[in-house]
Amino acid sequence: MRSRYAAFVMHDAPYLQQTWSLTTRPASIDFPPGREWTGLEIVGTTGGSLFHSEGTVEFRAHYTEAGNPGVQHENSTFTREAGHWVYVTAL
Repeated sequence: MRSRYAAFVMHDAPYLQQTWSLTTRPASIDFPPGREWTGLEIVGTTGGSLFHSEGTVEFRAHYTEAGNPGVQHENSTFTREAGHWVYVTAL
């Protein structure tokens, strides 16, 4: 999750595509113009250890846009594909 957040900060679409499940990956990734990510807060997790094939991450990603603060609060599902953790969808 932290690496995907960093990829959003850096507008690294290729990394986001690599870490997105083949079943839900969009054809392209758009970054909102003028949005500046300011912090990531992990609220909770389930699964995700070496012994799991699925897990969730609840997080709050803070940003500013047009001078106004905002937050994206999400509970994301991750799964293993070819041995790597990938983002599937938000719950």
